[in-house]
Amino acid sequence: MKTNRRCRALLAVSLNLMALLFSTTAFITTHWCEGTQRVPKPSCGKEKKTNCLNYGGNETANGTNQNVVHYSWETGDDRFLFRYFHTGIWYSCEENINAAGEKCRSFIDLAPASEKGVLWLSVVSEVLYIMLLVVGFSLMCLELFHSSSVIDGLKLNAFAAVFTVLSGLLGMVAHMMYTQVFQVTVSLGPEDWRPHSWDYGWSFCLAWGSFTCCMAASVTTLNSYTKTVIEFRHKRKIFEQGFREEQNFLDQEAIKYFRERTEEERAEAGDLRLQCLHSCSPN
Repeated sequence: MKTNRRCRALLAVSLNLMALLFSTTAFITTHWCEGTQRVPKPSCGKEKKTNCLNYGGNETANGTNQNVVHYSWETGDDRFLFRYFHTGIWYSCEENINAAGEKCRSFIDLAPASEKGVLWLSVVSEVLYIMLLVVGFSLMCLELFHSSSVIDGLKLNAFAAVFTVLSGLLGMVAHMMYTQVFQVTVSLGPEDWRPHSWDYGWSFCLAWGSFTCCMAASVTTLNSYTKTVIEFRHKRKIFEQGFREEQNFLDQEAIKYFRERTEEERAEAGDLRLQCLHSCSPN
């Protein structure tokens, strides 16, 4: 029983730790959503000769650069670049088409004014989610390594399960609120940011993986708690049943003993009476 409880506690601690690592990584990274943005090509210059618009057309006429596109109304999508971008809770970063690297801006500033309150509520929920995971993890570690008795371990187990379940619910709400804010920002956000196509990134997968691990840890902890309680109740029932049987046996033995003693006393009293009659009768 003790080995099984320890194995279940160790599994719950491992799942909670994974949830904590996944949620923290997702919270600080910027790959919740990623895709491409359609932006106009910049003008060609001395330093920019590819993927640009040549208004003069001199370089194309000389045949020195085949990638330069003439500016005309018939070029369609040739006038645009599709740059990669990725967005997190805090920042949105996109590929810099004029230089190497990326440029980032605050996603909170990009969100529409009507959604800023929901976004901040999502941020607060994510922070509370991580904090409750830390509390649950600490309680599970205390129950695993520093529990002095089974009763204390059960109390820690119950509190850890409650905190872990609450953290999972907060995490689910936070992820859903962020998804809602991002979808609204795609439709109503700044023109120079709106994605041409997008999908969820690995940070988003980590966030929901963290939620999955968190709920698995809470289920494991609750299972450990209920299983231990059921085992104790079963053992108590067996003990009480054995005690009752033993008590009944002792009662029967006592009744038998007193009955035999009573019969012996009656027999002795009868013998004394007979002796008295013989001694007191006249010759």
